Amino acid sequence: MSSTPVTTWSLEQTSPADLLPAAAPDGDVRIVRAEVPSPEFSRFLYASVGGDIRWTDRLGWTYARWQEFLERPGVETWVAYDHGTPAGYVELEPQDEGAVEIVYFGLIPAFRGRRIGGHLLAYGTARAWDLAERWPGRTPTKRVWLHTCSKDGEFAMGNYQRRGFKLFDTKVELEPDVAAPGPWPGAYPA
Repeated sequence: MSSTPVTTWSLEQTSPADLLPAAAPDGDVRIVRAEVPSPEFSRFLYASVGGDIRWTDRLGWTYARWQEFLERPGVETWVAYDHGTPAGYVELEPQDEGAVEIVYFGLIPAFRGRRIGGHLLAYGTARAWDLAERWPGRTPTKRVWLHTCSKDGEFAMGNYQRRGFKLFDTKVELEPDVAAPGPWPGAYPA
């Protein structure tokens, strides 16, 4: 199997004041927390958003593994809806010492380019900063971080930087070439 170099950039905010807002998109776009852990819905979001950019690490997760992850205290999924249709999501995972990782963020391909992404990222980042308010006993957030890579969309890095994220690490690793799986096997050409 062939491999390709993939650059991964890690970015962070260390204060809520770092967050820069984005303009709200036109139309009926709402962002709602998926409060009931649902492996089916989370897998749908993961596969639909990441299918064309080779998100594959969770495709092999069992139902039980999804459930276990989603039921962890403080894990939150915030979903953007455009006129009632899921358009994308941001997934938050609290970590030690007041860190919150934006583990996954993105839009379903049909909703990209409509100014929903910046709005969703700003909203999700704000929810990372106030996560402890919804989870009594959690350490208040001191740092919000994420990573993006050269496989992500061409506008991803710019969006993160426009929301106030600062680069703190860069790595290049060889990864096996895999076909884009799409939201279901074979949805996109190899």
